[in-house]
Amino acid sequence: MSVAISSAEVAVWSRYIQDTCGIVLDQSKAYLLETRLDGILRETGATSFSGLYYKVKADASNTLRGKVVDAITTNETSFFRDTSPFELLRHKLLPELIDRRGKLGARPIPIRIWSAACSTGQEVYTIGIVLKELLGSFSGYDIRILGTDISNRAIAVASHGYYTELEMGRGLALSVTGKHFVAEGGRWKIQDEIRSLATFRKMNLLETFSFPAPFDIILCRNVAIYFSEPDRARMFGNFSRCLARDGSLIIGSTESLTGLCPALVPRRYLRGVFYELQS
Repeated sequence: MSVAISSAEVAVWSRYIQDTCGIVLDQSKAYLLETRLDGILRETGATSFSGLYYKVKADASNTLRGKVVDAITTNETSFFRDTSPFELLRHKLLPELIDRRGKLGARPIPIRIWSAACSTGQEVYTIGIVLKELLGSFSGYDIRILGTDISNRAIAVASHGYYTELEMGRGLALSVTGKHFVAEGGRWKIQDEIRSLATFRKMNLLETFSFPAPFDIILCRNVAIYFSEPDRARMFGNFSRCLARDGSLIIGSTESLTGLCPALVPRRYLRGVFYELQS
């Protein structure tokens, strides 16, 4: 028999989840909390959601905290999800970036891309596929793609680079599958040449972050919609400080930075919108 969550427990868990990973939930999300946390509740032997909360808070190893984050974060993704960002990359941002870097005389030409909230890696590998099809060969380029996510489970899946038939069917044409993946053990594995471009690590976007070198392109799509306005403003402000002077930020098609980050200004190309640092 499933355990019901009370309105008081919803309030407690909502505060905890927002403090932990930024996701804002209200009383209308009681069913989501019940269904997402039910497995952890049963695993721990807790008899109520209050009991589970105290077990999570008392766990010095933070193992339960990680399981809660894995359960709550949606990890909704697919290859070539919303094609316009990848058309932006293919036809404008990457060719212009390569041209600028080439004129500076850098050899090999450096390209630094960050897929923030990368989930199980499909966005990272889609970027790799776009680069492979655009360049033909990676010879002469120093390409590094960083994928980060708050979920341990998502990062583990992304790092392995294996996907089921169902996952492959979401966004990938058969012609693309055959060129960039290898069938292995009933699943599909991204080719080593593309996998070698990527590095994955766990990261909370609401914590302070910095990197030794700026990024040419940052993608953070369909993430900020789950955050409060102050959290969105802080996160995008941090992104602006991690961008190269001529870098670009791509966010979700339904998202906007209006009133959130004056340092970034919108630019439009065909059906896509991207953001650049205020000149």
